[in-house]
Amino acid sequence: MTITPVRPHLHGDPSSTGLGNHWPVTARLEPGGELTVGGVSLADTADRFGTPLYVLDETEIRARCRAYRAALPDAEVFYAAKAFLCSALAGWIAEADLGLDVCSEGELRLATAAGFPRERILLHGNAKSPEELRLARRLRVGRFAIDNLAEIPRLAALAIADAPQRVLVRVVPGVAAGHHEVVRTGVTGQKFGFAIEGGDSLEAVRRVRDQPGLILSGLHCHLGSQISSVEPYLTAVDRLIELLAEPPPPVSRCTGSSASSTPPTAGSSPPSTAA
Repeated sequence: MTITPVRPHLHGDPSSTGLGNHWPVTARLEPGGELTVGGVSLADTADRFGTPLYVLDETEIRARCRAYRAALPDAEVFYAAKAFLCSALAGWIAEADLGLDVCSEGELRLATAAGFPRERILLHGNAKSPEELRLARRLRVGRFAIDNLAEIPRLAALAIADAPQRVLVRVVPGVAAGHHEVVRTGVTGQKFGFAIEGGDSLEAVRRVRDQPGLILSGLHCHLGSQISSVEPYLTAVDRLIELLAEPPPPVSRCTGSSASSTPPTAGSSPPSTAA
């Protein structure tokens, strides 16, 4: 097979790129024009396995995990399984001391079958089925992100006295971020979570606290995808902190998630982990 059609889109030598750009750090455009990642020919890989094909660079993934862990040494860092998940990747994430964010029965079963520590799994999603809730409880996942009021009594009914379930309440901070309105999940009026505006988030907090089988361990928010600056994150954090000041204080922990942007052009990068 040939990769000639790919070469005009390489935007230069991929060996010069690093974290935050188009190519893994191990990517090389060899003298003969062959593209390799981790010393492995992508053309040979495609010939062996066929296409389309997902190729993961273990060196790159582990380096990114270390970068986030170094930038946030006192925080819990979660990888979103919806980006991609396989048994090997679950193992790399576990070895990096990161948590795993899952949003389906398939992701949950794969993670547990791969031996991922269950206490570091977070189950979220706005349409969790009763079967998924029961499975996650049976598997003793670490936390659930509550996304609607109906989940609160359903999950509480599955709790047992000697093993209450830790939960997060998903808050909509009213922050517009992301390259297109359809992926902006931090704004009021969409289908995810509880808005701060109007008091919905505080009502969800109250209902969770009324359930003896549930432990409110934090607030969670998601802003969207393809976010190219840190400002929306800072605004969201400010609004969550303001919510924490409401009497009585809801919780003492906040979590957030979003997807950084893929570099649109050669030489451009998403926000660094240090930022």
